[in-house]
Amino acid sequence: MDALHLVLNAVTVIFIAATMFAAGLRATVPALRGVFADIPLLLLALIANMVVIPLLGWGIGALFGLPAAAFIALVLIASSPGGPFGAKLATVQRGDVVAGAAMQVLLASLGSLTFAPTANAILTVADIGTKVSLDVGALVRTVALLQLVPFAIGLLLRRYAEPTAQSWQPAAAAVSNTTFLIVLAGMLLGSWRDVADLFGSLALLAGFLLAAFAFAVGTLLATGPITRRTTMGGVASVRNAGPALAAIGLAFADQPAVLGALAAILLSGLAAALPIATLLSKRRSTPDAAAPGN
Repeated sequence: MDALHLVLNAVTVIFIAATMFAAGLRATVPALRGVFADIPLLLLALIANMVVIPLLGWGIGALFGLPAAAFIALVLIASSPGGPFGAKLATVQRGDVVAGAAMQVLLASLGSLTFAPTANAILTVADIGTKVSLDVGALVRTVALLQLVPFAIGLLLRRYAEPTAQSWQPAAAAVSNTTFLIVLAGMLLGSWRDVADLFGSLALLAGFLLAAFAFAVGTLLATGPITRRTTMGGVASVRNAGPALAAIGLAFADQPAVLGALAAILLSGLAAALPIATLLSKRRSTPDAAAPGN
């Protein structure tokens, strides 16, 4: 089991770094500037992803009376915006791919700094029957290093060596997708008993509802045409596993129960978000995006 955890930790580091590096390779300064310049969209997205959805995760967990491990996993996921599949959901639903990718990168970058204080505040206030303490400083340093540095390198390559960035982007995206599947499989393999126990609880339903409600919140708290608003909904529904995994490693010593709950909640969240995006795509005859999907 120790060997599995070591391998899983190593692959997790690769997943986080590769995901942010790939995001940097496909980002452009004008696209990021466009998101920053749309102040109403920016403020609404920040409120939705960094305030409303974390509180929504806390509320769902408390309402369902989830056990400690599942509650912790749900709060960690809800507090971590900017999941890499958010931009992919924009492509699936034939939405505003450029705005989706730019917002995903922005949320992931800012979320790497806000995740630890947000999750720590909720877990400190919530009465979950166990003592929880996140080393906010260590978590911020770890997440910022694993996310912001690779993203900055990718963005610089895209700006100053665009042919190289374009040639590397497919490989980086493939590494990100592959390692994500490996991490998810590793969490399930290492915690299968804990995952099996969740079938008798409301944890899977909580993860499903969190993603579905997050899609609605992200859509409602957005501006622009419907394609852009639903794109923001897709970005909001897919949370960033990287900081949550880092928190579990730092604060919970890779506890199988928390890892298993995290894997199950991630899967149930995808099970909610993907059908919504697919249904939207069927209602749109042509993509309404400024750039092709990645």
